[in-house]
Amino acid sequence: MDARLDLLTAPGADKALKHLMSAGRALQESSPLPPALHELVALRVSQINGCAVCIDIHTKEASAAGETPVRLHMVAAWRDATVFTEAERAALELAEEGTRVADAAGGVSDPIWSRAAEHFDEEALTSLVIAIGMMNAANRLNIITRRPAGDYVAGQLG
Repeated sequence: MDARLDLLTAPGADKALKHLMSAGRALQESSPLPPALHELVALRVSQINGCAVCIDIHTKEASAAGETPVRLHMVAAWRDATVFTEAERAALELAEEGTRVADAAGGVSDPIWSRAAEHFDEEALTSLVIAIGMMNAANRLNIITRRPAGDYVAGQLG
């Protein structure tokens, strides 16, 4: 499978994407959240959206951040898995509802926000919200351009 176009080298897109990628790195560097939690959230958002390249990237980055194969396999069914903490479950729940905004006309519900706020302070919630939004944007860019998956190497993006 070939990509429809390579946004990293496309005229005009390269600058915008470099800024987007730079913002993602800045978020991870300044976030109070553990890197593995960022990757789990990114992986779940990407699973929901069906973004193969992002699933590839974030599975490998989560593994490099110390995630176990069992936990990585269980992300898709986290509600029924006993391997996640309550804080991780709250983050995954927020990621799901923040991704499925078309399915929930009101956006993220107050109960889901409250559960997340029980585990994360304002700085951590800010990181989660930005990470969820940015991951959804990246998913859409990759899906629209049909960027192929499978050959990513952990650490490749920076």
